[in-house]
Amino acid sequence: MGELGIGVVGASGRMGQMLIRTVTETVGVRLVAATERPGSAALGRDAGEVAGLGSLGVSIGDNPAALFHTADAVLEFSAPAATTAHAALASQNGKIHVIGTTGLTAQDEAALAESAKRTQIVYAPNMSVIVTLAMALVEQVAGILGPDYDIEVLEMHHKHKVDAPSGTAIGLGKAAARGRGVDLDQVAQWSREGHTGPRRAGDIGFATLRGGDVVGDHTVVFAGEAERLEITHRATSRQIYARGAVRSALWARDKAPGLYGMRDVLGLGPQAR
Repeated sequence: MGELGIGVVGASGRMGQMLIRTVTETVGVRLVAATERPGSAALGRDAGEVAGLGSLGVSIGDNPAALFHTADAVLEFSAPAATTAHAALASQNGKIHVIGTTGLTAQDEAALAESAKRTQIVYAPNMSVIVTLAMALVEQVAGILGPDYDIEVLEMHHKHKVDAPSGTAIGLGKAAARGRGVDLDQVAQWSREGHTGPRRAGDIGFATLRGGDVVGDHTVVFAGEAERLEITHRATSRQIYARGAVRSALWARDKAPGLYGMRDVLGLGPQAR
C-alpha cells in the first residue's frame, strides 16, 4: 500500500496543529488537505506554517466536501454537529473518518452508526492507547469488586473545555457500569449540590473540575470499607490523542465498513456502546 493521504478538520486549533505535526512525523501517511470554519483567520494559509513546521504545500480551506474528496482518511476533533455532517460526507465518498469529538448524544452516535454502514469510522471519546487500557481495567475491576465498593469518577481539564463531564469520564463510567452489568443512565449521579442525603447504593458518581491548561486528568475511585483503589491517568500533551488518531486511520484502511473504537484498534475486542 502507498502512503495514506490524511485530511485534518480544524487545522488551526490546538488539536488540529498537533494532528498535523503528528502526521508529518509518522511513516506511511502524509497531509493532503486541511479545513477550518468559514471566516477563520487561518483560511488560505499553509497548514504546515500554521502548525509551526514550515510550508507543506497544503492550503487551509473551508470546504468539507473538497476535504473528503481529496483525503483517504480524515481526522476530526471538533463539535458534534459538524462531526455528524462530516461522517455523512465520509460515507458518501467512501473515506475513513477518525473521530475524537466529545459531547455526542445518543442520537449523534446513531447517525455515526448509519454513516458507518458504507465506510470505516473510528470513534472514541479518548484516542489515547493507555486510556483505552484503563477503561478495560476499570470494567474488569468493577466486575470483580461488585456493589460493595462505591465508584466515583473525577476529571479535570483546561478552562476552555466546553462539555462536562468529559467524554473520557463518561467512557470510564460506562466501562464501570458494564463491569457491573448495569445501564449507566440508570445509576449515574452527574453532580451533587445541597442537602443530598446519603449516597445511594450502586450509584456511579461524577465530579468535574476546570482550570488552567490541564490537558486531561481522570481518576476512577473504588471506595470500600477501610480501603480504596484509584485508577488514574494524567495526560500532559495532546500528542497522545493525535498518535492514537493516526494509528486508527492506518488500522482502518483495510477493514470493512463499520463503526469501530479504540478497543478494536488495539485488538481488545469489539467496542461496546
